[in-house]
Formats: sequence, structure tokens, C-alpha cells
Amino acid sequence: MPEQPPHPNDQRRWLTPAELETWQQLGLMMQRLPSALEAQLQQDAHLSYIEYYVLAGLSEQPGHRMRMSDLAVRANSEQSRLSHLISRLERRGFVRREPDPTNGRYTQAILTEAGHAHLAEAAPGHAARVRDLVFDVLDPAELDTLRTTAEKINETIDRQEQQANPRKNTAPRQSQQDTTPQ
Repeated sequence: MPEQPPHPNDQRRWLTPAELETWQQLGLMMQRLPSALEAQLQQDAHLSYIEYYVLAGLSEQPGHRMRMSDLAVRANSEQSRLSHLISRLERRGFVRREPDPTNGRYTQAILTEAGHAHLAEAAPGHAARVRDLVFDVLDPAELDTLRTTAEKINETIDRQEQQANPRKNTAPRQSQQDTTPQ
């Protein structure tokens, strides 16, 4: 972005050079990290990053099941897109769908034994790649800063989405303190 000369009546807040450099590095990381993780998952487990993320999300739930609508929120996906993804995973025998026993108007995605086994096989390689790309290059203070920074940004996004769409179910992002690496 070219540097803009300040105008006396200009209410816009331009990024400082340090902010711009940080923003560019963050943007580059947000583009490259998912691709790098997906490349490992495709090679080792024949899974896309989002497929792995959905399987891991189901593995964390009681009974390895979750309403499709809740899973769509977790995966930050439109329900139609998630439905296509679940269909692909169903064809591979990794998930199945059933009506929600507590409310038949909803459908649940359920991780199958085959899906859980495939996820368990994929998880160590994925965790190693995450460690290699992210955690091994950060010291403990940097890790703490990264976590608190991500939490603050996610909380701000959640709060602003809730203010913009008060009726929309925007469940806060869950902390990733689980047994299956993300």
C-alpha cells in the first residue's frame, strides 16, 4: 500500500510501517501455513486440511458425534459445503449421518471406527508437521505471546460477528486443548 500523505480532515487510520510489515507477514503466514499442512496430510493420509479438521473435531465430541450445523460453525463452513465434504468422507467410510435422537429436525455427523482409525494414523504425522513449522521455531515466551494474541483476535472477531448478527449462532471458538492435534 503506498504511503498516503496525511490530510488535516482525514479520519482514516493508516497502518504504520511496522504494522504494515506485521500485517504482510501475518497474511503470508495465513496463506502458506494451511497449504503446507495440507500437503503433508494429502501425501501421508490422503486427507485435505478441512477433512482432517472435521474428523478431529468429531473425535473430540462425546460419542464422536456432532450436529451438522454445529460442525459447520466449528469448521467455519457453509452447511452446503460441509454437506459435500461429509458426503466425501461417508463414501470413504469415515463418517455416517443419522437423525439427531434428541431432535429429529437435525442431522448428526458421526465418526466411524474406520474414520477414527484413519485419523489416529494421520495424527502423528500432522502433529510432527505442526511442531516443525510452528512450535519448534518459537521459544516459550513467543508461544505464550502467539496464543494470547490469537485469543484476543478471535475474541474480537466473535464479538463483532455477534454484534453484527445477534440472532446468528456464532459460538465462541473453542480452545484447542484436546488430544488430537489440529
